[in-house]
Amino acid sequence: MSIINKLKTFNRFQLASLAFYAVTGILLLAFLPFSGFPPHLALLGIVSLITAYSLFSKRAWALWLVAILFVVISVFALYTLYSVGLSNILIALTMIVYTALTWLISIYLLLKRNP
Repeated sequence: MSIINKLKTFNRFQLASLAFYAVTGILLLAFLPFSGFPPHLALLGIVSLITAYSLFSKRAWALWLVAILFVVISVFALYTLYSVGLSNILIALTMIVYTALTWLISIYLLLKRNP
């Protein structure tokens, strides 16, 4: 089955969630050199890419990764928001949007799971 035919089986929100995890994984890995190579960014990026792949291939363990990333990304983003405060408004707004999108997508995927 080709990738285009496989993508047609997803609805819009499923495609958006797949793209969210793929893009955030790539961005977290791309920003590693700019932030001094912290290992938690690499781990979050790799797990986000694995989650995007598992959602794309409709693996049974995809929802476990979504649940794990829900907790880990929430803690990471809220801790970063707390430590930065409002001293860097761009980072603060990015973390707020990142947390909100993570919550929205995770809750949707966990509530709309197939039994």
